[in-house]
Amino acid sequence: MALPKEPRQKMINLMYLVLTALLALNVSSEILNAFKVVDTSLQNSSSNLAAANSTLYKSLTDKLSDPQSAINARIWEPKAQAAKKLSDELNTYIDGLKMELKKASDLTIVDGKESFKEDNLDAATRLFDTQGKGKELQDKLSAYKIAMLKIDPAIKEKFEKTLPIDVEPPVGQDGTKKDFTNAYFHMTPTVAGLTLLSKFQNNVKNAENQVVTFCHSKIGEVVVHMDKVGVLTGQNATYLMPGQELVVTAGVGAYSSSAKPKISINGSPATVENGQGTYKTTVSGAGEHSVAINIAYTGEDGKEVLVPSVVKYTVGTPGGAAIMLDKMNVFYIGVPNPITISSGSGWDKTTVSITGGTMTGSNGNRVVSVTGGTAANITVTADGKSSKFDFRIKTIPNPIGMVGPSPGGRMQSNIFKAQDFLRAELLNFDFDARFTVTGATVYFAGAGFSNTGSIQTGSISSGSLAPIKGKIDLCKPGSTVTFDDLKVVGPDGRTRTIPPVSFVLF
Repeated sequence: MALPKEPRQKMINLMYLVLTALLALNVSSEILNAFKVVDTSLQNSSSNLAAANSTLYKSLTDKLSDPQSAINARIWEPKAQAAKKLSDELNTYIDGLKMELKKASDLTIVDGKESFKEDNLDAATRLFDTQGKGKELQDKLSAYKIAMLKIDPAIKEKFEKTLPIDVEPPVGQDGTKKDFTNAYFHMTPTVAGLTLLSKFQNNVKNAENQVVTFCHSKIGEVVVHMDKVGVLTGQNATYLMPGQELVVTAGVGAYSSSAKPKISINGSPATVENGQGTYKTTVSGAGEHSVAINIAYTGEDGKEVLVPSVVKYTVGTPGGAAIMLDKMNVFYIGVPNPITISSGSGWDKTTVSITGGTMTGSNGNRVVSVTGGTAANITVTADGKSSKFDFRIKTIPNPIGMVGPSPGGRMQSNIFKAQDFLRAELLNFDFDARFTVTGATVYFAGAGFSNTGSIQTGSISSGSLAPIKGKIDLCKPGSTVTFDDLKVVGPDGRTRTIPPVSFVLF
């Protein structure tokens, strides 16, 4: 632009150039407000996760004093506390960065209200680039992820690829990847820098929630570490006829007396000679069978290694008799178990008997009922030749707690508050088995309960939610509701405790 000779016009043109430059450097208020909206959303999400985590920590503490869960709780509650300590330390560190960034943007506090230059483009660059806080933050995030995965091998196996802590910067518009500090904090408005720090805090809270939820789920489970190195198993045959002998051998390869192997086969200790144990039995009962083997030996690190194994074999059927289960190769306690029996000799020459249960029906269509035990057998005598068929007896698997259409997790608050019952559903099971809820301890936390204490507790003695309706009415988006110590009665008439179910309302 050529400058005119007339002084007044020259001044106007110079002011125009200065104004244009200022506009180019200015960050619009719309963009600043957008960052503030995102920052508020991230902080609300972190608060909801913190409330959910508080419920889990209280439940873990309660399980320490419950004799039924105390053994596993003593293993997993300290691991959850380790995750909490790591997360709290990193969250506090990031809070400190937020305060430093505000101070670098001329922070003033009047009547408890903070004020700073939200559009400052230099403060984040000075703090994170010039003063090195960006590299420090990146290193702490990386160290946090490594430390969380080191808490337990099972945690590493579960979350090594999915833990929501990622310090890799995004690829720029030019297709190149900048370093962490330049990608996130170079010439970034202060309000945007604060939003990014809130994003990392949300990632930390999310990681903490996933790990603590995993620890909570492990209470009640039996963890078996399997290692097949150096273990050998064998058998003399895989297909036999009734009355023939099955021989199973089991041991450790490259045997050393220092390994001190202990071998049990089919639940009984086996005599160990030269590192091998032997088991012999006369087979019976047509169909597929299995023999459980457990070998324990001392590893090179001096620790005991337990290796389970299974040997399978099949027993043939003489005389043309056969039995097929209509549902599966198991009799379940408390429900009718329909079976089909076939006989090549005709039913006038065939008799059927059962031990370990009762049987109704006639000819090939029968229904078996069992009330307990671990095994039952059916003997089919066809044309003077008897065949014995052995079956396992199992308890119906646990149902899951459901409120309305949801088995837990995120649920709309208005839908949750409209429900009147907690029910126990047995999903993906072939039998029509019904369970009745007989009690639960209910924890309320998060939004709606901040003015009445961080966590409120209620209880129900049936599937009806009426006793806790007053607390349910306080729920709103951001509330968490957890049904713990959930007791149900199944068709076998037995009371059992099923895993807790938690709802995060939105």
